[in-house]
Amino acid sequence: MYLLGIDIGTSSCKVALFDLAGEAIAQASESYPVFYPQEGWVEQNPGDWWQAACEATKKLIEQLKIDSSEIAGIGVAGQSWSAIPMSADGQVLANTPIWMDTRAVDICQELEEQIGEERLFQLCGNPLQPAYTLPKILWYKKHQPEMYQKIDKILQSNSYIVYQLTGCFSQDVSQGYGYQSFDMRKGTYDQTICQDLGIPLEILPDIFVCHEVVGKVTDEAALQTGLTAGIPVVAGGLDSACGALGTGAIQAGETQEQGGQAGGMGICLDTYQADKRLILSNHVVPNKWLLQGGTVGGGGVLNWLEKQLGDAEKLTAAKNNTNSFIELSSLAEKVSPGSDGLIFLPYMAGERSPIWNPKAKGVYYGLDFSKTKGHLIRSGMEGVAYSLKHNLETAQQAGAEVSLLRAMGGAANSEVWTQIKSDVTGKEIRVVNTDTTTTLGAALLAGVGTGVYTDFEEAVAKTVTYGRTHYPNPELADVYRAGYQKYLAIYEGLKDLMC
Repeated sequence: MYLLGIDIGTSSCKVALFDLAGEAIAQASESYPVFYPQEGWVEQNPGDWWQAACEATKKLIEQLKIDSSEIAGIGVAGQSWSAIPMSADGQVLANTPIWMDTRAVDICQELEEQIGEERLFQLCGNPLQPAYTLPKILWYKKHQPEMYQKIDKILQSNSYIVYQLTGCFSQDVSQGYGYQSFDMRKGTYDQTICQDLGIPLEILPDIFVCHEVVGKVTDEAALQTGLTAGIPVVAGGLDSACGALGTGAIQAGETQEQGGQAGGMGICLDTYQADKRLILSNHVVPNKWLLQGGTVGGGGVLNWLEKQLGDAEKLTAAKNNTNSFIELSSLAEKVSPGSDGLIFLPYMAGERSPIWNPKAKGVYYGLDFSKTKGHLIRSGMEGVAYSLKHNLETAQQAGAEVSLLRAMGGAANSEVWTQIKSDVTGKEIRVVNTDTTTTLGAALLAGVGTGVYTDFEEAVAKTVTYGRTHYPNPELADVYRAGYQKYLAIYEGLKDLMC
């Protein structure tokens, strides 16, 4: 018996098949493009996600030559803050703005004047920001009225894949926080706010608990994916929340550190605890929340550096039978902690928490002729670590205490980068024993939803294990304390110029 997890990320779809002990029996991925048609616009075609999911799933099944009827259930994780406009016959009406898209700045200004940010925050527990789902829907209404009139349902990234698999429209509870019309305490839409915002309740899909079975794989989906028709599919959830589950962060205070395309952290809470500087979502685990710090700068920073500066490392990796990211990490390791005064602000597509500035820009400060490629790489890693520290400090100010981070994502494969994060934050970091944390979390949702596991505690106990542990080096505390203060000061000094 197996469980299948699907993860709709920013750069690719990852699919993994797990046995009941959490071992990834096989995995496959397919990439797709991101479009930047205008300043502040960042889009993807949901059809590309589905095509990638189909191709990756077929590869996985062919790789193992298994009978897919042995799959007990399917869970889907997805990137946040999509706004996929769907017609009644299931057609995508336009590309969706993704989590980096900030085109709806004017909509947020109008909402603040008409409704009031405080009223919306008291309901949904999140700040009014253009990257969220609701401002994007209202942007459609204002700027694309003909398309808006054709909308039957608005979907999230994971619910779109669930629809393609089952033919059922759904909205999982963990992605609800993207709507300022969503009551975070009750896990329901608020009819009064919807009316005041001019959002018909009819375009918002029914809400499902994340491990609830929404439907089963249809005959058509089976033909496209190679799956067996009739496999149960659960609602799934937010990628970072699935990742938190995959790291074992399901009890209050347990914290996931995210090293995917984006960076950040998620602290599991058993009480509602909102802060305007951070992100609050329902966890995929019932009756739990995640207080999150979501930053644009994560593994994507190293991806960008690899594309711009990594040609030599690609050649070296081919000779050494490694990969370019290992070679880039090796260069960073040779540079002194603090990067000899070079500071990087990782605001490569604006920035989310805790500064919430869609116009923030990436910055290298402290360049001179002595700086090398290794300095650029290490300071990039340190800048991401400083953004993590900024969010952790903010969470501490909000009353959430963290002592241990559970690291996941591609960035966690870099020992030097993980050690930098430990040194900068002063926290112990434990690295999970898999590269498939988010897909594992999605699969565990399916396992609990189909009764393979009796509850989430059993699911985590049977599947989540850890490898390396990193401890902060006290000898570097002063170096990184000074670097962090300079990091904060550089942004404060430049933010008025970022436009």
